[in-house]
Amino acid sequence: MDYVSALLPPAVMAVLFIGVIRVIVKTQGGANKTKEDAAVDAALARVQGSQPGPKTEA
Repeated sequence: MDYVSALLPPAVMAVLFIGVIRVIVKTQGGANKTKEDAAVDAALARVQGSQPGPKTEA
């Protein structure tokens, strides 16, 4: 029975890992994609707008 206790944790971790990957793949795209893309674009615009532009000497 030692082999069962030795194999159980890796098997449980493998099942959980596969579940996480499936959730990630399922949530890519779909109805939320435009909302998520808009949020990322807004955050990038906010960050780029707060950075000072390059200084030019005349």
